[in-house]
Amino acid sequence: MFWRPIVGKRSRNLLIQHASDSVSKSPAPSLYEAREPIFPKRVYGPFRNLKWIIMAITLGIYYLTPLLRWDRGSSLPDQAVLIDIANRRFFFFMIEIWPHEFYFVAGLLIMAGLGLFLFTSALGRVWCGYACPQTVWTDLFILVERWIEGDRNARLRLHRQKKLDVRKVRLRLTKWVTWLLIAMATGGAWVFYFADAPTLAVDIVTGNAHPVAYTTIAVLTFTTFFFGGFAREQICIYACPWPRIQAAMMDEDTLTVGYREWRGEPRGKGKRTEDSDLGDCIDCMACVNVCPVGIDIRDGQQMECITCALCIDACDEMMEKVGKPRGLIDYLAFSDEDREREGNPPKSVWKHVFRPRTIMYTSLWSLVGVGLVVALFMRSDIEATVAPVRNPTFVTLSDGSIRNTYEVRLRNKHGEDRMFRISLKGEPDLRVQLEGTPYEAVNVPADQMKNQRVYVIAPAGSEPANGSLTDFRFWFEDTGNGDRVHKDTVFNGKGQ
Repeated sequence: MFWRPIVGKRSRNLLIQHASDSVSKSPAPSLYEAREPIFPKRVYGPFRNLKWIIMAITLGIYYLTPLLRWDRGSSLPDQAVLIDIANRRFFFFMIEIWPHEFYFVAGLLIMAGLGLFLFTSALGRVWCGYACPQTVWTDLFILVERWIEGDRNARLRLHRQKKLDVRKVRLRLTKWVTWLLIAMATGGAWVFYFADAPTLAVDIVTGNAHPVAYTTIAVLTFTTFFFGGFAREQICIYACPWPRIQAAMMDEDTLTVGYREWRGEPRGKGKRTEDSDLGDCIDCMACVNVCPVGIDIRDGQQMECITCALCIDACDEMMEKVGKPRGLIDYLAFSDEDREREGNPPKSVWKHVFRPRTIMYTSLWSLVGVGLVVALFMRSDIEATVAPVRNPTFVTLSDGSIRNTYEVRLRNKHGEDRMFRISLKGEPDLRVQLEGTPYEAVNVPADQMKNQRVYVIAPAGSEPANGSLTDFRFWFEDTGNGDRVHKDTVFNGKGQ
C-alpha cells in the first residue's frame, strides 16, 4: 500500500508530528537479551574428576610457585621464579634470562600458541574446558557457591526468592566475602612473581609496599571477583576471541563433544518397547542442567560450548540408570557420523588425533622447543660488545703513535666475581691498554655488566698507524674457567 502525498505545508507537518508521536510511544526493541543466571548442577564422573585434578594442579602452581626457593649464591635472589623488572632479569629455577635474550620468551609464546593450535585441532576447545584461567576460577567460585548455598535447586530457589530475609542476606554475604578473599589471594599471588614474596608480603601487611603493588592487587581482585563470580560464561561467549577463531583449527576429524542424534532421536520420556519408535534420549535435561554455559548440546555444535565434557558424565549416568549404552553424548568426530549411522564402529581415537594437521603442529612445536633448548645450553656465561668511539676517530700521542678508543661492555653471568682478560689478535703491531688499570684484566662483579673503556695503540710509523682501516679481533677470556668470546672490529689510522 502506498501513501499519496498531502499537499500543503501545515498538513505535511501534522503528518510528520503524528508519525513521530506514534514511534515514540512504541517501545524500542532491545538488541540484547537479558542474561539469565546459570546454576550448574553437580555431576560425578571421569571428566568432572579430571577437571578437579587440573584445577588443583593449576591453582597450586599459581599460588605456591612464588614461595619456592632456589639457591643462586649470595649475590642473586633466591626466589625460584622471579620477574625482576628493576634489574631487568627473569629467573626460572636454574635458568636466568637477560634482556637481550628475550627471544627465549618469544619462543615460549610461540610454543604456547602452537600448543593451543595442536590441542584445538585434535580435541576442540579442550584448553577452554579444562585449563583456561577463566574456567578454573569460575569452577572454584561455583564450588564455593555450592558449598554455601546448596546444589542447583537450592540456588535456584534462593535466586527466585523475592523476599530479602536474614537467611538470604547471610548466605549471600558469606559467599561474596569468600569470593573476595579468593580474589585478593589471586591478586596478591600475582605481585609475588615480581618481588621477593616473603618480603613483599610483610610490606603489604604493614603498609610499606609500593603503591603499584596495592593498585595491581586491587585491579586483579576486582576482575577476579567480577569475572569468576558474576560474568562467568559471558566472558567466554562475548569477551574471548578464541570461540571465533577455533573453527580455523578444526576439521571433520577433530574430536569434540557431540550428541549422537541418530541414536537418541526421537527423544521422549515414554517407556521403551519393541514397538516404540523412541530413541535412547529420555529428555531428562541432565546435560543442560550441568552445562556451565547453559546450552543444550543436543542442538548441535555451538560457539558457546567449551568442551568441558560435563554433559558426557551426566548423560552416561542417566543411560546407566535406564539400562542403555553409554556414549549418547561423547567425544565425536563429524567424519564418523556416516559410519555410525550404518552401524559400523568409528575410527580409533589415535587415527583422529594423529593426522597431517596435528603432525604438522607437533613438528613445528618440537622444532621450536628443540631450538630453544639448544640455544639455552649453547649460550656462553660471558658476553662482550665493542663500540668504537668516533669522536675523534683517532688521537695522535706525543710520541707519534696512534690511539683508538673503544667502549667495551662485559657481561658476567656467573654467580661470583670474575676477572676478564682482554687481548688482541690479527695485527702484531697493535697493543691494548685499559683505562684505570695498568693490567690487561678487569674484574666484573657477579651477575652484572661492566662498562670498560679500552685503548688500542699503534706505534708511530707502523702499518696500522699509517694505514686507513686495519681489521683486528678483541678476545675476552674468563680467567676462572678459560671461557673465551671474541668481537671483530677495525683500527683507524691517520691515512684515512
